Amino acid sequence: MCGIVGYAGSVHTACGKPLEVCLQGLGRLEYRGYDSAGVALSAPGMNQVAVRKKAGRLSNLVGDIEQHPMPQATVAIGHTRWATNGVPSDSNAHPHTSADGKVAIIHNGIIENASQLRLDLQAEGYHFSSSTDTEVAAKLLGKIVDAIIEQDGKPDLSKAVRRLARMLTGAFTILATDCRQPDIIVGARHDSPLVVGLGDGENFLGSDVAAFVAYTKRALEIGQDQVVCVSATNVEVTDFDGNVIHDCPTFEVNWDASAAEKGGWDSFMDKEIHEDPSAVQRTLLGRLDEQGELNLDEVRIDEHDIKAIDKIVVIACGTAAYAGMVAKYAIEHWVRIPVEVELAHEFRYRDPILTPRTLVVAISQSGETMDTLMALRHAREQGSRVLAICNTQGASIPRESDAVLYTHAGPEVAVASTKAFVAQITAAYVLGLFLAQVKGAMFKDEIHQMLQSLQSMPQKIQWILDTQTQTVQRAAAQMVDAKSFLFLGRHVGYPVAMEGALKLKEIAYTFTEGFAAGELKHGPIALVDEGEPVVFIVPPERGRNILHAKVISGIEEVKARGASIIAVAEEGDKDVERYADIVFWRPQCHTLLSPLVDVVPLQLFAMYMAQSKGYDVDKPRNLAKSVTVE
Repeated sequence: MCGIVGYAGSVHTACGKPLEVCLQGLGRLEYRGYDSAGVALSAPGMNQVAVRKKAGRLSNLVGDIEQHPMPQATVAIGHTRWATNGVPSDSNAHPHTSADGKVAIIHNGIIENASQLRLDLQAEGYHFSSSTDTEVAAKLLGKIVDAIIEQDGKPDLSKAVRRLARMLTGAFTILATDCRQPDIIVGARHDSPLVVGLGDGENFLGSDVAAFVAYTKRALEIGQDQVVCVSATNVEVTDFDGNVIHDCPTFEVNWDASAAEKGGWDSFMDKEIHEDPSAVQRTLLGRLDEQGELNLDEVRIDEHDIKAIDKIVVIACGTAAYAGMVAKYAIEHWVRIPVEVELAHEFRYRDPILTPRTLVVAISQSGETMDTLMALRHAREQGSRVLAICNTQGASIPRESDAVLYTHAGPEVAVASTKAFVAQITAAYVLGLFLAQVKGAMFKDEIHQMLQSLQSMPQKIQWILDTQTQTVQRAAAQMVDAKSFLFLGRHVGYPVAMEGALKLKEIAYTFTEGFAAGELKHGPIALVDEGEPVVFIVPPERGRNILHAKVISGIEEVKARGASIIAVAEEGDKDVERYADIVFWRPQCHTLLSPLVDVVPLQLFAMYMAQSKGYDVDKPRNLAKSVTVE
């Protein structure tokens, strides 16, 4: 959820860079929330932290600062909000300040004991101007700083933040600045993301590396229940009790700031759909050794333990869960062990059956999805191994897993996931073939043949983008006034139908349901009326002609009831040509790999539908990119 950024520069020279870094960082983090935005600046000689915040998009804040410039500074913190506590408004926007205005904080997460803390502070005479849990933490931090000054004779923001962190329950990342210590920013992390950017004579903080990638590609990971104090020249990490943490993991960001910019595209979503081919290609890079065998160095699980795996459980939410559903068909077919796909937010509440021979696969684009993180921890407590499929280096989920497969899809800025979906499917396929190789479930030449087919998929996806885009755009214009849609598919087409329906809900705000096509006669056909748009994912006739015949039968049934048929089908399918009103064609490919091409026109269709209605396809209402609260 919320995006946070921090900057610490030279204390000897106040300038405009701290504000510049924060505003640029917030621009790249706005996908995490866009209900409001704000900044806080500190510099030597200030009596109070300089705070500016506005409800609505970041542009509102930028416009206000252009009209009424803020002072130069040595450190700054910035925040873009997705409202979890208190409605979007100027007063609820972050930063929030202490009672005397000398301390300001920003926060991502939910403080679960905020109500009791607020009552305690009100009893002591504190007043609140917002309804947020963050202001409670700000007032409490100010009280703690004052107590430390009285005790030690000087402020100690690091010590104060550590004490604050021990008093809070819930999920939080907090950044704080104190105008009496204008050379430092202090951050604390518990169940919410935080990463440090290591610069030359300057240092940065952010929810993820997008916050500072324009300035440095060197990053340092902050672990669970740790506090970091950054100045222009120093980074010190401790636990909540003040014990210094040495040798924190560092990494190099493998993309630059231009990857998180539109680069001439109308929207980030359009750009990222057109990056589907490269996302699949990059996910496959470096997976084969000199002998042509899969060699997944990131999978730090002993081969003996891999051979002992007798069940796989995929945990994920939303689009990632549909990627897991696709993977289930392939992995069960290749490895011959059962695969369950669980919504992460339901997983640990139903007392799942887990053993040391269970492999839990956690899929998350951001690596910070709170529901998935908590499910992962539950699985590890039960003794199961966990492998993460993730797109973000240094994130919590890969750090807390036994192994990780990074998708290398590059930054995904649009809230509705597109290229991450095809990258996650690709990584899951690679995992399935690797397990088949280790367990001896497939012959070597079979694995090589499937890998060759997988390596051909970027070109097939590009064919969709080159040949089908105009057809999809015309279909969206034709269907723009439709009040509802049904999406139907069988086999691997079923999760593709679910994902296509989700995209249309997310950004075009159109009531849409995805179903397994076999369920049609068990209820959903009652929704079919004259002109009702029904989208079918049609499997190829080759190989599994029984599947093809069943889907064509479903098309005939709804066609007889007046439905408008949109089909995603293989080139040359005569049955589809006979019955469908609109066809999005795909090139010939293996059935198990078809989701990689089938989903692309559905992504485009949702985008064009939203554009036709005048909606912001990158920032759909009420949604944010990285769901870091349960």
